[in-house]
Amino acid sequence: MSQFFHIHQDNPQHRLIVHSVEIVQAGGVIVYPTDSGYALGCHLGDKQAVTRIRRIRRLDERHHLTLVCSDLSQISTYARVDNSNYRLLKAHTPGPYTFILEATREVPRRLLHPKRKTIGLRVPDNRIAQALLKELQEPLMSTTLILPGEELPLTDPYEIRQFLEHDVDLVIDGGFCGFEPTTVVDLTGDRPVVIREGSGETESLTF
Repeated sequence: MSQFFHIHQDNPQHRLIVHSVEIVQAGGVIVYPTDSGYALGCHLGDKQAVTRIRRIRRLDERHHLTLVCSDLSQISTYARVDNSNYRLLKAHTPGPYTFILEATREVPRRLLHPKRKTIGLRVPDNRIAQALLKELQEPLMSTTLILPGEELPLTDPYEIRQFLEHDVDLVIDGGFCGFEPTTVVDLTGDRPVVIREGSGETESLTF
């Protein structure tokens, strides 16, 4: 049976943020708000929690998982970022984008795309998500909360709890936070390639 926290979207209660992070650190899977809908999250080093998330979403190993980071400096720890990519990332973070980049050795192998050795990274523009990341002091392993067979993320925390109360350890009610997934951009080639159009605009994604 999952816990259910009401966290204020503009002024997150510190004690609830601390408790949420404790659940993550203990191996829990949480549902939390971002700037492009709700997401599933867990500790990036917890193999069992990652497996649980893949099972909830029915994702195979070829699906890019995402490291949700607090800022650009954290991204550079987990991905190789050249100067042109850095400028693009700086212009679009925080925001509703997921960027595919070549991973560094800091990323556990099981989180990488099996053939390309890449990882998705993003910096959300959401105060609850940022408070969680600040308290955790490392990225959350994450994926958009889209249930199998659906095209859009779940948006109602009460509905999320109803569907997933036996599959996750915590649902955070952070209010309405959008219903479109992130725009996914591959930065591993010579130019940015938009893999999925979502809530982030794409016209400015050029060097």
